[in-house]
Amino acid sequence: MLTLVIGDKNLSSWSLRPWILLKHAGLEFEEIRLPLDTPQFHAEVVKYSGARRVPVLIDGERRIWDSLAICEYVNELAGMKAWPDDAAARAHARSVSAEMHSGFQALRSAWSMRAAVTGLKVPLGADAAADVARIDALWSECRESYGKSGPWLFGRYSIADAMYAPVVLRFNSYGAGLTAAARAYLEFALADPALQEWIRAAEREIRFEGRPSAHA
Repeated sequence: MLTLVIGDKNLSSWSLRPWILLKHAGLEFEEIRLPLDTPQFHAEVVKYSGARRVPVLIDGERRIWDSLAICEYVNELAGMKAWPDDAAARAHARSVSAEMHSGFQALRSAWSMRAAVTGLKVPLGADAAADVARIDALWSECRESYGKSGPWLFGRYSIADAMYAPVVLRFNSYGAGLTAAARAYLEFALADPALQEWIRAAEREIRFEGRPSAHA
C-alpha cells in the first residue's frame, strides 16, 4: 500500500498535486496528514523526509519527495498514462508543468491557497496579474490545441492538470478574471469529483478540527 504524507488540505498546494493524480490514476493509498506550522509537524515530518517538507510518497522502503517527482513516479506505477501519448504533446505538457513547478511566485505570494474559502478580495500587483494572464494563455492554448481529445488540458487527465489544480482553487477563491476558454476549463476542473473531495476535507479541517483558514 502506498502512503502519501501531506499537509493541511486547506493550505497545502504542493500536497494536492500528487494526491489528486493518485486519485485519477486509480491507485490506492493511505494518507498521513501533518498539520502545518505546528510543533507536531516539525516533530513528525523528519520521520518521512530529510527535506522536512510535504508531500512525501512512501512505497515500501522508498521515499519520494517533491510533488513533481512523486507525479513522475505515479506515472510509472500507472503504466505511463499520466502524460500524453504523443511525443510533441508530451513535451508540451512537461513544459507547462515545469513552468508551474518553478514559476508564478508573485501569484503564489499574493493569493495563497485556501481551498475551503471563496469570495476573497485581494488586489493583485502587476507581476501577479501578469502571472494570471500567463496561466490564462497556457490553459487557452492547451484547450485550443487538444480540446478534440477530451476535456482536460491535453485531452485526458495528465500531470499538467494535477500541477494546476491548486491554481484552479486559487482562482476560485479570489475570483480571477479569465477569458472564456480559461474560465470553461476552470469550471470543468473545479467540478472534478476528486477535487471536490479535497475541498470537502478542507472544509472539515476548519469547521471540526479547529485548523486555521490561512497561514498566520
